Amino acid sequence: MPANYLHGVETIIIEKGPRPITGVKTAVIGLVGTAPMLDVVSIDRSLNKPVVVRNPVDAARYFGKNRTGFTIPAALDAIFDQGNGPICIVVNTIDPASNVTAVTSESKTFPADETLTLDHSQVSSVVVKNEAGDTTYVADTDYIIDEANGKIARITTGAIASAATVKVDYSWLDPSTVLAADIIGDVDVDGNRSGLQSLIDTYNLFGYVAKMIIAPGFCTQNSVAVEMLAVADKLRAMALIDAPVGTTVSEAITGRGPSGSINFNTSNKRAILCYPHVKRYDTATNTEILEPLSQRLAGVIAAKDVEKGYWWSPSNTEIKGIVGMETPITALINDSTTEANALNEVGIVTLFNSFGSGIRSWGNRSAAFPTNTAPENFINVQRTADILHESLEYSMLQFLDRPINQALIDSIRESVNGFIRTLIQRGALLEGVCVYDPAKNPETELAAGHLTFDLEFMPPTPAERITFESYINIELLKALLQ
Repeated sequence: MPANYLHGVETIIIEKGPRPITGVKTAVIGLVGTAPMLDVVSIDRSLNKPVVVRNPVDAARYFGKNRTGFTIPAALDAIFDQGNGPICIVVNTIDPASNVTAVTSESKTFPADETLTLDHSQVSSVVVKNEAGDTTYVADTDYIIDEANGKIARITTGAIASAATVKVDYSWLDPSTVLAADIIGDVDVDGNRSGLQSLIDTYNLFGYVAKMIIAPGFCTQNSVAVEMLAVADKLRAMALIDAPVGTTVSEAITGRGPSGSINFNTSNKRAILCYPHVKRYDTATNTEILEPLSQRLAGVIAAKDVEKGYWWSPSNTEIKGIVGMETPITALINDSTTEANALNEVGIVTLFNSFGSGIRSWGNRSAAFPTNTAPENFINVQRTADILHESLEYSMLQFLDRPINQALIDSIRESVNGFIRTLIQRGALLEGVCVYDPAKNPETELAAGHLTFDLEFMPPTPAERITFESYINIELLKALLQ
């Protein structure tokens, strides 16, 4: 407040006018699953701690290479196959203290190279005894244990004889013991979150939240799928949900109804239903193996965000890093009776594979369709609305608690309209406007410190259907007479 008396000159700074609004991050994937132990034990990726992974180097550093049964390394590989730019917030839910299976007296003989391989990797609490079981050997004196890879190397100066047979007791990190409850997570009495609930904390941790949520291998369970949708609602994210392995086209479609055998019976606008699984080549086993479509599709959406913009549909984009699909899906661009079209017709995102096309993502709509036929059933329209709303909300922090006057109203309105004009210029919106309506702001509301603005906008819908109306016009034969 200015002084009552001043013999001199002063300057009072008055802040008014529009402020720039920054859009929130969109190419962010929340991944909840299981990861193996690492060879490097100094890396901190604690149980249920959200970890940011920005590239394949981060993925290898924090979560290691693909191992059978673990979901996180394979999902990160699938995501980064689609292109650079995605940010992954990864939550590892496997607990080395409890998600283990004990093995007793596994008999092994040291080969010529002096290193034997146990039946399981990811081992702990290793005890090595002689074949009779009455002598216990000493680690780092008689042998060296590689816990991550399940290998035991004989020390030639130790007590274990060359080519000896030993009995080994150990526990191994067993991903099959991870339950739906571990993925869903909880909040303890100290406020610590686990599983999917950990994704709710990430704005305070990193300044952004996941805009796609995946739990590959677990989302086929209805209990996990419904919790993914609950978290997606809180974060304004999309939850990508797979059909189980072995699901037929008919089962996928009937799964949209109450009598179906899979968990596709939802009209949630934040659910992206994915079918079928895809095949990738596994270099460790030199075989083709199945993996969920959801992790590849999440990578496609994130890469499209970076390359084109979040207002682009993920449909009709070639999926990288796969060699086939679990179930062949008939697909012709001009045939409404194909399986690809039948799946899209009930709100399932599938694959399109035709002559010279490669295997492409195919489907524009969320599970809201066909129950809801409004434009927001298009995945890209819903995501554009989410980004607009969240960007505006976060930007309003600088206006909160200021005195309500005409200058404040003008500043808010013009800030929003400036951001809308930017989105129109980029192609994210076709048109939009923010309006202050005095009729919606009576004196009683203003006296309560409440301002209301009208926000109207329209994102571009994808060109899902193109029709040519064709006519054979005999009058065009007149050209032959000229």
